[in-house]
Amino acid sequence: MTSAAPDTALPTSPAALPHGAARLTDWGVIRAQGPEARSFLHGQLTQDIEHLDDEHARLAGYCSAKGRLLATFVTWSRGPDEVLMACSADVLPAALKRLSMFVLRAKCKLVDASADVQLWGLAGDSAGPDDAQVWSRRVSAESGQNHDVIRLPDAVVDGQPVVRHLWAGPAREVTPTLSLDDWRWLEVHSGVARVVAATVEHFVPQMVNLEVVGGVNFKKGCYPGQEVVARSQYRGTLKRRGYLLLGEQALQPGQEVFEASDPGQPAGEVALAGSTADGRHAAWVELKIAAAQGRLHAGAADGPLLRVAVQPYPLPTGID
Repeated sequence: MTSAAPDTALPTSPAALPHGAARLTDWGVIRAQGPEARSFLHGQLTQDIEHLDDEHARLAGYCSAKGRLLATFVTWSRGPDEVLMACSADVLPAALKRLSMFVLRAKCKLVDASADVQLWGLAGDSAGPDDAQVWSRRVSAESGQNHDVIRLPDAVVDGQPVVRHLWAGPAREVTPTLSLDDWRWLEVHSGVARVVAATVEHFVPQMVNLEVVGGVNFKKGCYPGQEVVARSQYRGTLKRRGYLLLGEQALQPGQEVFEASDPGQPAGEVALAGSTADGRHAAWVELKIAAAQGRLHAGAADGPLLRVAVQPYPLPTGID
């Protein structure tokens, strides 16, 4: 794998890292219930759901027959017959409709549970202890009601980790102490891609490193697009990866990224983007590996300059 060198044209300066609690209004929740809920989802997602226990959560992708991501989910169980799946709110209706088409006679009921399960992102000091295992789940009580707390991968900003948790439970009246924009900026720095409406069917899981962060199980058996995903993994054909890029202007999911030496075609695409209130802009970008060391620009070959930042985790060698 070719490593990417940061561009010194965009220096970073020390700044306070966001922390607090953000109401995740751009997320939603699908509930799967029934004695065959696990087995049904196991055959649809990139992750092992049959063996998902109540102490852990798992990241999963939902692919088309061509292996392109239709949605990404944070999944966790509440007992043997209930699985919750958190995803982008703007892809939830289509994903729910498509999954429901394949339930057939399976004893599984799928519903939009977004109104019943409120989601909050907790970061930094508000996230609590940082010693919990990533993707672990615990149940806590608040005002006599239980809620789930899921340890998400850290955001890594200039090599400094910021602890993150996902809070899921009954609606509560709390004043957010962290803006949704700041949370999304931290989400970008975690390197965990979340499919949104602008990027549906744009990426094979490995193009955004979904398997690196635990979102693909290559031993679980068949699911839609499984042959394409497996071929990308084992035949050495993958030419694109996910990279953390920083810029001087806000970016948007679906926006193209160009490399200056090849202005005729895009070198990549923004998968997820976020900006802080003090003007720091970041994006998780699906990018040609060969272009990662070039001069990168947003929107056009002469567009705003981007630079490859310190990545939140190493990429595997020997595959790319």
